[in-house]
Amino acid sequence: MMTLKEKLIAFVKEEEGLTTVEYAVAGSLIAAAVITAFDDLGAAVCGVITGIKTTLETGNDYVYAACA
Repeated sequence: MMTLKEKLIAFVKEEEGLTTVEYAVAGSLIAAAVITAFDDLGAAVCGVITGIKTTLETGNDYVYAACA
């Protein structure tokens, strides 16, 4: 029967848990990249839609309008 000290040493030396942490970090980085990409894409789409709306309302040439 293993003592508490032996169990703790075996737990610390176990590398299987480390791979779970690595996957969690990698997943977090990918999620951050996707969120950033969609945020930038959303701003670009907003600018195009606002420009089209302005063009339709005023009849002037299309001008890209940046969104806040």
